[in-house]
Amino acid sequence: MRRIKIVTDSTSYFSKEFLKNKDLSIVPLNYVFDDKSYVEGFKGEFDEFFKMLGRSKLFPTTSQPAVGDFYEVFKKALEDYEEIIAIVLSSKLSGTYNSAILAKNMLEDKKITIIDSETSASNLRYLVEDALQMSEEGKTSKEIEDFINDKKTKMNIYLTTDTLEYLSRGGRLSSFQSAIGNFLNVRPIIELRDGELQLLEKIRGKNKSILRLIEKIPENVQKISICHILNLSEAKKLQDILIKKFPDADISVDELGPVVGAHLGPKTLGICFY
Repeated sequence: MRRIKIVTDSTSYFSKEFLKNKDLSIVPLNYVFDDKSYVEGFKGEFDEFFKMLGRSKLFPTTSQPAVGDFYEVFKKALEDYEEIIAIVLSSKLSGTYNSAILAKNMLEDKKITIIDSETSASNLRYLVEDALQMSEEGKTSKEIEDFINDKKTKMNIYLTTDTLEYLSRGGRLSSFQSAIGNFLNVRPIIELRDGELQLLEKIRGKNKSILRLIEKIPENVQKISICHILNLSEAKKLQDILIKKFPDADISVDELGPVVGAHLGPKTLGICFY
C-alpha cells in the first residue's frame, strides 16, 4: 500500500490540469443561487457563477460538505493508502473542518489527520502543494502535520472590496461594520487573522486602499497570489506593480471561486502571501 493520501476541499481552487499529475482528492463545498444548488467546481470553471453574480441582485449562500462526502473520500482512499492527511479551510469560516472530523470519527481505527488551515483560497492551495511534495519525498504524517501547522502561521491574506454587504449577509461581519464600510466611498481593508475575517481599517478611495494592500507585503516575500472576483483588470495592474517591487517573488493572479466569492462579492481584490 502507498503511504499518505492528501485530501483538501474545493476552496483551495486547484485546476483540473494540476490534478492530472497529482495524487490529490478534493471534497467540494456547495453554493445556492436563486434557489438552485450547485457543487463548487475547479479553477477555470466559474464563468457561469460570476455571470449570475454580476447581473443578479440576489445573494448566494454556501454550505459545507456533508459528513458523508468526506467519509466516502476517506473510505476509498484507505483502500490504497495507509494514512490520510486532510487540510481544509478555516474552521471559523465554515463547518467543513467539523464535517471532516465527524467523518474521521466514523473510521476511528484508521490513521487520519485533519488539519485546520486557518486560511483558504491560494494560501490553502500553497499548504496542500507543500503537503503533496513532502508526501512524495517520503516524509511522515507527523513531519507533514508539524510543517503545515508552522507554515500556516506565516501566511497572510488582505482584501479590499466595494461593499461589505456580502460579508454582512453571510454573517462574517456585523451589520454595523458593513454600514460603515459602505459610507462615502470608504473601502475596507479586511484581514484573515487567526482563521477569521476581521475589518482592519477603512480607507477612503480605491487607489489608496490598493496602496495599503501593497504596504502589507514584506520585502522578503516569497509568493504572492493576487486574488480577485470580477476584477481582473485591477488584479493585472496590481501584478505589474508587484513584479517591479518584488522581482524575486513568485507572483500570480487567481480568480476566487463561488464559495469564497459568495461572501465577498464583485470587485473584490486581495493578496495572499508568505
